[in-house]
Amino acid sequence: MTAPLLVTGGTVVTMAPDRAVLTGATVAVEDGRVAAVGAYETLRAARPEAAELDAAGCVVVPGLVNAHQHCTVDPLIRSVIPDDIDAQEAIFGWAVPLHGLVTGDDDELSASLTAAESLLRGVTTVLEPGTVAHPGRVAAGLAAAGIRGRVGGWGWDAPDVPYSLPAAEALARQEEIVRSLPADGPVTGWITLVGHDLVSDELFTGAADLAERLGTTMTWHMSPGPGDAESYLRRTGARPLVHLRRLGVLGPRLLLGHAVWLDDAEVDAVLETGTAVASCPGAYLRLGQGYTRAGRHGELVGRGGRVALGCDAHNAGDAPDVLRAAGLLAGLENDRGAWPLRADEAFALATRAGAEAVGLGDLIGSIEVGKAADLVVLDARDLAWAPPGDLAAHLVWGAPSHTVRDVVVAGRVVVRDRLLTTLDTGALRREAESRSGALLRAAGLDVPRRWPVLPADAPRDTGDHGSRPLARSTVRSKGPCGEEP
Repeated sequence: MTAPLLVTGGTVVTMAPDRAVLTGATVAVEDGRVAAVGAYETLRAARPEAAELDAAGCVVVPGLVNAHQHCTVDPLIRSVIPDDIDAQEAIFGWAVPLHGLVTGDDDELSASLTAAESLLRGVTTVLEPGTVAHPGRVAAGLAAAGIRGRVGGWGWDAPDVPYSLPAAEALARQEEIVRSLPADGPVTGWITLVGHDLVSDELFTGAADLAERLGTTMTWHMSPGPGDAESYLRRTGARPLVHLRRLGVLGPRLLLGHAVWLDDAEVDAVLETGTAVASCPGAYLRLGQGYTRAGRHGELVGRGGRVALGCDAHNAGDAPDVLRAAGLLAGLENDRGAWPLRADEAFALATRAGAEAVGLGDLIGSIEVGKAADLVVLDARDLAWAPPGDLAAHLVWGAPSHTVRDVVVAGRVVVRDRLLTTLDTGALRREAESRSGALLRAAGLDVPRRWPVLPADAPRDTGDHGSRPLARSTVRSKGPCGEEP
């Protein structure tokens, strides 16, 4: 149980059904839930023992929801995978070899690092869409930081693929992971198949049956680029989501990661089955996956579909910043012109609509009596808020995640005055730097540095190289702060 708390005097963006914004409001928290929202004097008189968190001059919003955030490997090698290679090379030339080397300690550290950074950006719920080796350690890392989360172990059964298991064994592992985590805890389990064309029909249908039996949800990756459609058409004669609909595995329990390259029939299948989609606009831009040519997430929103936002991985979306993702998706959709996405709609994807899409709408996503007290206090005295405009526009287009001052998860203050209260961030950083170098050395991978990094007294070539980029260096030079890669 958490102690009673009053978050006082802020401008509260409730995201309740009427979308009311309450000025000078106090949020009363009891037993980790929102007990009341109203005037300070009344709520203080009823709760004389409650601690206070002064939010005067601040904007208070519901905790943000990140529906697709990888928490393993990439956090330890952020901004390392080159940005001029395609997604296949990034995955199989970099991510897969590194996944084969990680220890349980690495996975727990990666998860804590991701959770810490997420909380400092106002993200209070993270859904891990699949880890390979140590999902229990990932759950422990998230829990240590105090974030709300879901974790699963990636499953696939394609032949001759590393870590593949027969369908029955993959399903048994999925069930074991879900049952190992408390269903009513802050970090729970769910069913996470890798998706794409690495999963048999037997495993897809078995996963859907298992999710129904366990009363949980599931996720898998599908169609971030055109490749999945091509492979499914060859194998089944139908595009991926048409085929999955025929199998009977689409539906409200499923959150599809990406689903960018869809045709009309697939869009209809998503809408008619109530299947949800996690949109990761930063990753589509970073990896050049063609969202501006094929993406239809704005159309899904406009037609009443279930859409949430995600930030993917630290070498794809690069930062677990959901406000940034909201602005990116709105910008992409507005530029396309067919389905403009307003700022208030984009912010809903980061909060209430996102929570509903991932099956947590009864618990999080808005500041309403009875819901979990997941609250974010943004310091509106920062120049990023001067002068304040329309709140929705400010939150989405201003992307003011750098003004997050305090964060409350289930009534517990986990960020106070911009400092994490649950973990030593300095120790996290030092450990991450050490493990990053060790992993890269073990994998035989060199950081491709675009600019030469030299000691101050080293001789330099100061000739004019014009605008042509330097060739990638395989020299093991020191990083920007003197660390070894």
